[in-house]
Amino acid sequence: MVIKKFLYLSGAVIILVSSTSLTSLEIDKPVSHPKYLDYNIPYLQKNFVAFKQALAFKESQGKYSIVNTHGYLGKYQFGKTTLHRLDIRNTKDFLKNPELQEQAFIALCKVNKWILRKDIERSVGKVISGITITESGILAAAHLSGAGNVKNFLRSNGEECFSDAYGTTIKSYLKKFGGYDVSNIEADKNAKA
Repeated sequence: MVIKKFLYLSGAVIILVSSTSLTSLEIDKPVSHPKYLDYNIPYLQKNFVAFKQALAFKESQGKYSIVNTHGYLGKYQFGKTTLHRLDIRNTKDFLKNPELQEQAFIALCKVNKWILRKDIERSVGKVISGITITESGILAAAHLSGAGNVKNFLRSNGEECFSDAYGTTIKSYLKKFGGYDVSNIEADKNAKA
């Protein structure tokens, strides 16, 4: 339904633009706008799906079969030790299995949320290093650097700031991925893919 609305409006705009020349427009005439249109465009929502997709695009441009120069794997760029923690041993099969990669991402979010549960409770809403701390930002930063480095950052009030081999920092992930609704992720220290 949303796509149909979008396509209909896009088509109408194209027809309008192609049938109207700039010289025939009355510039001084007031323009009326609709009071409210509910486009309900999913990629503009700040839900867990949008969080996953934004993080995946940053990590790998959303490509399941990619391996970076440091050996991190898949759409979400997992390290081998993290995969082992989630009971995934065969990295070749992992790279060929998008469903397993999605399950692994959710499992890692659950584990990180459990590890960081007290820090989430204490830190969400605070401003550290000019960044408003949110739960989604914390989970993204943990994906980048590991939960322990996020704890160090939060507990040091931003003094200890990890950066990865490419120079990406915890601060950048806290800021870029802040404000998503990740409340559907339940903390679970034993989560597996």
